[in-house]
Amino acid sequence: MSKRYIVEMHDIIKRFGSVVALRGVDFYVQENEVVGLVGDNGAGKSTLVKILFGIYAPDEGEIIIKGKKFRKLNPKLAYELGIILVHQERILCGNHPIWRNVFMGRELTNKLGFLKINEMKKITYECLSQLGLTRMQVETPVKYLSGGYMQGVQISRALTFEADLVVLDEPTIALSLVETQRVLEYVNKLRNKGKSSIFVSHNIYHVYPVADRFVILDRGRVVAEFYKKDLTPEDLAEIMISIARTGSVPEKYQKLNLKLTYGKGSFS
Repeated sequence: MSKRYIVEMHDIIKRFGSVVALRGVDFYVQENEVVGLVGDNGAGKSTLVKILFGIYAPDEGEIIIKGKKFRKLNPKLAYELGIILVHQERILCGNHPIWRNVFMGRELTNKLGFLKINEMKKITYECLSQLGLTRMQVETPVKYLSGGYMQGVQISRALTFEADLVVLDEPTIALSLVETQRVLEYVNKLRNKGKSSIFVSHNIYHVYPVADRFVILDRGRVVAEFYKKDLTPEDLAEIMISIARTGSVPEKYQKLNLKLTYGKGSFS
């Protein structure tokens, strides 16, 4: 039985004034899949996922989430549809404890409107435990956490809200080697729970270990897609360098390019 699509994006175009950031992008994510969205800086990766999360509205194109069509989304609707975005900027409130950051904007309350503090702390601890993050107490202010631990707190939000698709926008940027490895472990744990992820990165050596499939953007266009099983990291690096220099995939990899196996607007 084939997997279902969580997300389909058809012919997405986005302009910022005279600059065309996305030029007719087709993109999809299946259930229980990690997609590596890769490309050089300025390729349009962050713009695409911000459209998916509703931060930007596309100028043209169509978005389908779990079979439902949308012209545009917004962050609240994206949450309701099971999509959460982990920003590269690590948008957290440093002076607030971990549990407040996990539930920020979606606090649990009783019938009288009072916060269910103990319940939120308990759920936060359980979610952190799933990611192996029990070194810090849930009352610890976020400002005392390492960069990798902060990413873990953001991913814990996804687990708390039972997100089906977690979008990680450059999650390893400015992290140490140990913290980067921890983020990769988080992604694998999400997949083990049956979740899907989009891992946005320009560093192929960070995204390669966890991705099932790679989508390569270049100057606002999807120029290639590959299954990881068909490529070594060195193959992917060679392809990326060729695309950056010439805008095209080397001839020897053309038969593996999934973009050539389906027609425009169809992901069959």
